[in-house]
Amino acid sequence: MASLLRGRMTHHHEGELVVFHIGMTINRWYRPDKWMPILGEMGPMLRELSTDPESGLKGFTVLLGARGPYLVQYWSSLEKLYSYASAPGQAHRAAWSRFNKRARTAEGAVGIWHETYVVERAESIYVDTPAMGLPRATSIIPVGARHDGARARVADGATPRTAGTE
Repeated sequence: MASLLRGRMTHHHEGELVVFHIGMTINRWYRPDKWMPILGEMGPMLRELSTDPESGLKGFTVLLGARGPYLVQYWSSLEKLYSYASAPGQAHRAAWSRFNKRARTAEGAVGIWHETYVVERAESIYVDTPAMGLPRATSIIPVGARHDGARARVADGATPRTAGTE
């Protein structure tokens, strides 16, 4: 069990930050032959990304929703996310091809989705929790007296633009 970080914590991050949500919807629970293989694709991709410090993946959280599992991923840049998604030698391209082939054999049994956010500002607070989410992916710092309220934290939560992103 992860140790609790006592007190009020927030995150600190400078530079580009991308939050990527990706998941699957299990539309026909009685067809595990169609959705279990898709569920199994994410593990190898996460291992591949987690063992490569240059991949751009800063961290992730696995969640379970009413329609199926999904992940919240934190990336150091949009370019690195897109680069991984389209790299022929990486696990994602092959997994995407397999999904498309499987999806045609049982239309509507399982779906996939994603959302991508380029973060200009972010605010967070964690009280007596283990390191998780944004602070785990970036860095975790105590909430100072100046940042006691959410408005103050979000005001200072701007991520500086990098050259060429204006």
